[in-house]
Parts: sequence; C-alpha cells; structure tokens
Amino acid sequence: MQWKHIGLRERLRIRIQITPVRKATFLPALSVLVIIAAISACDVQRRQSDAELGLNAQQSAGRKIYDSRCERCHEAYSTRGKKGPGLKGMFQHKYLSLSGLPANDERVTDIIRLGRNEMPGYSQTLNSQDIQDLLAYLHTL
Repeated sequence: MQWKHIGLRERLRIRIQITPVRKATFLPALSVLVIIAAISACDVQRRQSDAELGLNAQQSAGRKIYDSRCERCHEAYSTRGKKGPGLKGMFQHKYLSLSGLPANDERVTDIIRLGRNEMPGYSQTLNSQDIQDLLAYLHTL
C-alpha cells in the first residue's frame, strides 16, 4: 500500500483502526507505571540539612559515616528497610527488630563492629570515635 495514493480521509480511517490495538497495550502499561510511581513516591521526603534536624557536631559526623557506610542498605527516617531493616526509632524499642537483641549502645556497637548475617563488620574501617559518632546519629532517628 502506497501512502501517496491514499487520501487524507483514508489515512485517518486506517490510523483509527490501528490505534485501538495500540491503546489496548499502551494504557495498561501506562497505568502500571503511574501506580508504581505513586507508591514509591509516598515515602520520599526532601533530605533535611543537619541544622534542620538540630544535629550537633558529633551527630553530624555520625550522619556522614551513616551516609557512606549504612545508607545503601538501611533507611534512616523510615521503618521500611532496603537490604537491612529501617532504623527509624531503633533505640525507642526494647529489642532490635530482626535479631531480638537489646536495643542499646553495646549491642548495636557489636553489630557495627562484627557484622551480622548479610551485614559486613566495620571493625577494620571504623575506629571507636567513628562508631560513637555513628551511635550518636542513630539515636536521633
């Protein structure tokens, strides 16, 4: 079929006949993408500065360590996890969510230093001051 011999009306009629097939596959796919975007955006918030969070110098230093070492696997301001559990309110509970260990500085320090299950230990990369800074930040969540 050559387009130059077909009139405008005929081209529109052919296009209208083809369009429903495209709509049948396009609209459900678009709907799924919109739903996924809406669900994933529900928990997204603008990242607040250290000053907006009211962090002191030690907590700010801990936040930098958190950002470089922990953020890829743990959500800071959400209980929803990534690879590891979310850390929001971790110290507000009596026990840690996955391990059932007491939610205190001693146990959390052990987990940071030695690791657990899929979490690597950081005893070779974080010194005791780094761990104290990180704990100070974790207490703000």
